[in-house]
Amino acid sequence: MNLRNCNSRIVSLRIGSAPALLAAVTCVSFAHAQGWQPTRSVRWVVPYVPGGANDLVTRTVAEPLSAALGQQFVVDNRGGASGTIALDLVARAAPDGYTLTTAADAITILPSAFKKLSFDPRASFVPITTMTTQPMALAVHAALPVKSVKELIALAKAKAGGLSYGTSGTGTSQHLAGELIKRAGGFEMTHIPYKGAGQAIIDLAGGQVPVVLVGSSTVIPQHRAGRARIIAVTSAKRSAALPDVPTLAEAGLAGFDIYHWIGILGPAKLPKEVVARVNGEVGRILRSPAVRERLEAVGLEPTPSTPQHMAALIRDGMERWGKLIADLKLELK
Repeated sequence: MNLRNCNSRIVSLRIGSAPALLAAVTCVSFAHAQGWQPTRSVRWVVPYVPGGANDLVTRTVAEPLSAALGQQFVVDNRGGASGTIALDLVARAAPDGYTLTTAADAITILPSAFKKLSFDPRASFVPITTMTTQPMALAVHAALPVKSVKELIALAKAKAGGLSYGTSGTGTSQHLAGELIKRAGGFEMTHIPYKGAGQAIIDLAGGQVPVVLVGSSTVIPQHRAGRARIIAVTSAKRSAALPDVPTLAEAGLAGFDIYHWIGILGPAKLPKEVVARVNGEVGRILRSPAVRERLEAVGLEPTPSTPQHMAALIRDGMERWGKLIADLKLELK
């Protein structure tokens, strides 16, 4: 692909026969913009605690972005309330380019997961770019006598009191995917929400929670170290970083094709020159061989996009996840 031109690849993500997300991911339409130049440090808010994919991607991009723009992009982790604490903070921030936030697909679920939000996922923010996509991984503690989805279902049905599974929070795509897996497999697990996937992984490795459903990049290090076992991924095809791990469809739960995406938002009315400069620099960073190699090694695919593509991703996600939650009568609150 000629990266000097904007050639977009649309990835249709499906749950069953209906698209769950529509993500436009690849080339950035902005050229290397030389407009806005920060004169002081930029606060980059992450809606989750350190250790998860959102934190990893943000910190991977923040360092070279600081070097490119000559000011520090300071990562500020504000976990809690399924990301709404951080998003509310950024929605109320001055639209001057000095407060940005990492956003994940969970933002498209929040309006359906919570009766009241202090912000609107579309009206309160300006999309800047997507950064990565990845499948979710269903993983178990290494000592759990489970090596497949079939064995997990059997154990959950047989175990008095059932099993519990951890995610990065209530109302996240991981939580929703977990509920769908339970319904598809005809078994029960109790949802344990954390303030971020990093905390869920710590408890998984320590044996405090037997199962997690998180972005694959978060649990791959534990999987490779033998402290956890990934038994399936949620994508339609196997992950390049986990070629020996089956998809949920291969494991007997047909129709799953769910990806987790991560991007950048700013407050509403953020000037176009700020959006253009950050979009261009982040796209350049994500296409660099060193950053691409680092992200792909843990199962993250760099996917820079235009602001318009990210806006469509949020709009379509809100519509499709909302309809799915209503149709299945899922209680996420």
